[in-house]
Amino acid sequence: MNTRPEEPHIDRSITLQLKGDWGTANLHRVCGWISQELTDRAGPHTRIGIWNGRGFSDNVHAVGRGEVHVALTTPTAFAVAALDGRGVYRDEFYPDLRALGVVPQRDRLVVAVHSSLGVNSFAELRESKPALRVATSVGDGVNHVGLAAHVVLQRSGIDVLGWGGQFLSDERPFESLDNVLDGHANAIVHEAVMLPHWQQFGADYRFLEIEQEVLESLELDFGWPAATVDDGFFPGQSAFRTLDFSDFLVLARADLPEDIAYAIAWILGETRHLIEAQYRHLPPERSPITYPLDPPTMGITPVPLHPGAVAYYQALPAIELIR
Repeated sequence: MNTRPEEPHIDRSITLQLKGDWGTANLHRVCGWISQELTDRAGPHTRIGIWNGRGFSDNVHAVGRGEVHVALTTPTAFAVAALDGRGVYRDEFYPDLRALGVVPQRDRLVVAVHSSLGVNSFAELRESKPALRVATSVGDGVNHVGLAAHVVLQRSGIDVLGWGGQFLSDERPFESLDNVLDGHANAIVHEAVMLPHWQQFGADYRFLEIEQEVLESLELDFGWPAATVDDGFFPGQSAFRTLDFSDFLVLARADLPEDIAYAIAWILGETRHLIEAQYRHLPPERSPITYPLDPPTMGITPVPLHPGAVAYYQALPAIELIR
């Protein structure tokens, strides 16, 4: 008979600091979910605070420096470089980072240019050298979207400023998408591909496949994996390869008490219906959280799992683990 992992009960009162996003997006929702369920299962004077963040390397640093106990960052793969000091973490890295699990979001970073430019590939873009007005996020080394956008373009031989173009840089995706819809931009490099804005302008844009040697170099140098955008996901667009930008990583340090780590992993897996209910009005492939959540998959992360989280995932029924 298969039984569920044991529900956690922490008798002592705890004080915990979490860090999410700007305040109204998905990472903050997940922090609120964790906070509610953990408070229900800890001592009567438990206090849990949620700090605003950006959800990128700032949150990884906040955990690594001990400024907060738990933070979420996206995409999951971008935190791997913080373990051994690659990329933006070369001057400050944290080998004791540990994962508590991932909340799935099937996302991609894509490069698209307006059809009026008459290009369908990076090779054609390099040949024509048009003046691009690129909507993307700020390239300050913190925002992972802006970071990836600038690295992808540079390694693809695209000289936006040298060709007389400009970057229209914002912090959040909504402003970038609005720049496209309003006609201020004629190119976009961004994620959050499930948002409806892409369907509104996608037919007028050409989505460029990132060249294989570029994708291989990104994985080799930074641990950034490639992924496929399915045929027809964007209007009239065939399947193509690009940069994976998936999943929200729930991150802590190795010194987080094991019972708290177990409790958070248990909450992610065993109370998943609470967060799923907030997204079920959307089709899974168009949802910012890709439901249904699957506990064994949530325990698969390129950052080592905290021992407390390992205890939860190993306690899952065997029938789930072999699915």
